[in-house]
Amino acid sequence: MTDRPRGGTAGRSAGGQRRSGRTPKRSAAKTEALKSQSPKSQSQEAAQASAPVEAADKSPAKKQGGRLRAAKTAGGGARPPAAKETPPPPPPRDRDAPPVALVVAVVLTAILEVLDITIVNVAVPHMLGAFAATPDQITWILTSYIVAAAVVVPLTGFLSNWLGRRRLLLGSITGFVISSVLCGLSWNLESMVVFRLAQGVFGAPLVPLSQAILMDAFPRDKQGQALAIFGLGIMVAPVIGPSLGGWLTETYSWRMVFYINIPVGVLALLLSVGYLPKRAIKDITTDWMGLALLIAAVGTLQLVLDQGHMRDWFDSKVIVTLTIVCIFTTVAFFMRGWNKTNNIIDLSLLKDRSFVAGTLAITLFGISLFGWMAIMPLLTQRLLGYPADLAGMLFIPRGLVSAAMLAITGGLLMRFVDPRWLIGGGLILTAAGTLPMAFFNLQVDPWAIIAPTLLAGAGTGLFFVPLTAVAFADVPNSKYDEAAGIYALMRGIGGSAGIAIVSWLFVRQAHIHFAELTAHITPYNRDLLPYLTERGLTPQDPQAGAAVMQEIARQAQMLAFDDIFWFIGICTLAIVPVIFFMSRPKTTGVVVAH
Repeated sequence: MTDRPRGGTAGRSAGGQRRSGRTPKRSAAKTEALKSQSPKSQSQEAAQASAPVEAADKSPAKKQGGRLRAAKTAGGGARPPAAKETPPPPPPRDRDAPPVALVVAVVLTAILEVLDITIVNVAVPHMLGAFAATPDQITWILTSYIVAAAVVVPLTGFLSNWLGRRRLLLGSITGFVISSVLCGLSWNLESMVVFRLAQGVFGAPLVPLSQAILMDAFPRDKQGQALAIFGLGIMVAPVIGPSLGGWLTETYSWRMVFYINIPVGVLALLLSVGYLPKRAIKDITTDWMGLALLIAAVGTLQLVLDQGHMRDWFDSKVIVTLTIVCIFTTVAFFMRGWNKTNNIIDLSLLKDRSFVAGTLAITLFGISLFGWMAIMPLLTQRLLGYPADLAGMLFIPRGLVSAAMLAITGGLLMRFVDPRWLIGGGLILTAAGTLPMAFFNLQVDPWAIIAPTLLAGAGTGLFFVPLTAVAFADVPNSKYDEAAGIYALMRGIGGSAGIAIVSWLFVRQAHIHFAELTAHITPYNRDLLPYLTERGLTPQDPQAGAAVMQEIARQAQMLAFDDIFWFIGICTLAIVPVIFFMSRPKTTGVVVAH
């Protein structure tokens, strides 16, 4: 291609050559002209050739037009050697180092939602008296939030594309803080349930959006660090929630468990406004029928899991009806949307084997983790008689060990070890810390409880980061929001299922063990004499029978807890075969040793 000479004179003198279609070769005249110039003139020519046309017209070389233009005309408008050109400037920002404020903002955002789930549970008994509600009625404070969040979580990707990620996150934080204030100001049970519904709607996108933003901010080879930072929020917050909620409730009021969200939310909002990058809004078509089917499917499933154990499961017509609706709408959603392109959820993600396996694993792990968290307060406070503050303190060591292992895994181990091996090791450690608890008795002391929880906490920290890295290894950046929404939904469903299962197991196994124990024990049993003597009773006393039955009930409950720990440990180990369906990630911050 012929170079167009710069400057009007040179262009006119070379016009005949261009019209004839011949491109002149570099001539000896060009070489001699360059040699005859002084070093200063040569540098001026190089600067003129590499600058824009406007700059060339104003340069000193234009004033010396005769000699320079003659040289250009003789050379056919050729540029000086490329070595004289100025190298391009480096990129303005290194993507390897996202702003610290952005990282803090998204972690606080995740903590805001996760902490609220557990911190409110402690205050529910106090609300029971404040609102003059029955135990069945007061559970709607928890159910309303859980159902609303479960319905909105899978819509995170759709809402992010529709509203924009930045707008959705800022709106969710603002709405969550406002609804938290309204919950604290609630004047009766009905107002509390309505405000908790709003809190669940606004809180649902916070965790998946936080995860997607962090993974977008870090390059693929450093996403292990991003996941470790994110894991600190969602794994540690539930552990400190009960103790913090108990302290706030006992020291101040149950309303403080909602007001505590104000400073955290405002700080997260301010940092997000300043550092959260903007993202283009996609032009999408809303599948309203698919949206309705998804809401019905997820909402009814969550109601079944949350209310089933209180309504005797399938002995209740309400639970049976909800189950039928859930099955029908779920099947209809997948059959209708499998080959559609404008689904509310991108079902093509289900063709990613590692993502499906990772999602299944986090669902099963949610059953184990949330099941364990649900029964520990019952064991320590109701059965062992520990005060609320001590019972809450028992959770903290596990949280600290989990946080430390998260940092080690994401910052170091993920660079050298295949994450699938880390997943397996984390599951084995978690099970090894859970199964010894199946041998607890009524004489167990706090240190005997803390020791195995440390091991389980280390396993949890080792498991979480590599699992998420493997699950998202092949997910395109453009689908992070949708994938994170599905991942968070299944983790939440697993948690709800875990709570429902252990609640059902506790009632069932306690009745079974009570029947077995009472079949062979009477107040006249010689083995019971030491027990009665300690309480100043004899087999003939009227209170002896009641005291024996009370002790048998406590022993039966302890055996039921042991059975639940067996279930949780086995459920954790059952995740190990899922690892074999996971592909080896190509880029997740892992440098695997061969």
